[in-house]
Amino acid sequence: MKITLKDGSIKEYAEAMSAYDIARDISEGLARAACAVEINGEVKDLRTVVDSDCEMNILTAKDSEGLRTVRHTCSHVLAEAVKRLFPNVKLAIGPSIDEGFYYDFESEPFSREDLDNLEKEMKKIIKKGAKIERFTKSREDAIAYFKEKNEPYKVELIEDLPEGEEISFYSQGDWTDLCAGPHLMSVKGVKAFKLLSSSSAYWRGSEKNAMLTRIYGTAYATKDELKEHLEQMEEAKKRDHK
Repeated sequence: MKITLKDGSIKEYAEAMSAYDIARDISEGLARAACAVEINGEVKDLRTVVDSDCEMNILTAKDSEGLRTVRHTCSHVLAEAVKRLFPNVKLAIGPSIDEGFYYDFESEPFSREDLDNLEKEMKKIIKKGAKIERFTKSREDAIAYFKEKNEPYKVELIEDLPEGEEISFYSQGDWTDLCAGPHLMSVKGVKAFKLLSSSSAYWRGSEKNAMLTRIYGTAYATKDELKEHLEQMEEAKKRDHK
């Protein structure tokens, strides 16, 4: 199969390979920096197996979709930390957004002290450096899994998926969450993050549904980029108060 890279060069392989292994074949440095991959214009997980001719662009945190993958992975680290410190909290969803990420929980409001403690727990999780693994379950098994864990919002999400939809999970060590991805290869890829605030949000954005507690955060490729962003946020706050 022929893989046409962004710079126009072509790599040829005799057998199917994951996008990550192709990145590693190009260079070890690229594989270390890789966050996600674009295959024929579609953003996918680095674990995606490539088995036919295609155009490929390996995405790093310098690319917007690569950075979104970092942030999405960070939201999963947050959810793991919340369940460690607040085991009775129920999990909802945790997507990346333009300036960071959020995760919704059925929970009492989180104080600034709670957020600071969660940051410390997240750093412990990242330091352990668990690999992130992707796997799928049948609809029935996925529903049974979350019913056993008493996670009703996850059960609802699965039940609302179209019949025949692939139901994927990502695990990082002992922690597992429902997710379509993409995610980094390891939690170690989350280098610089900050939990910003906690607020209320309706489940699935409808006032007919339960009121949940949302934690907002952001993540960047480097501590310098994060610092610059936080300083810009402070400057914007000061301008707003004038």
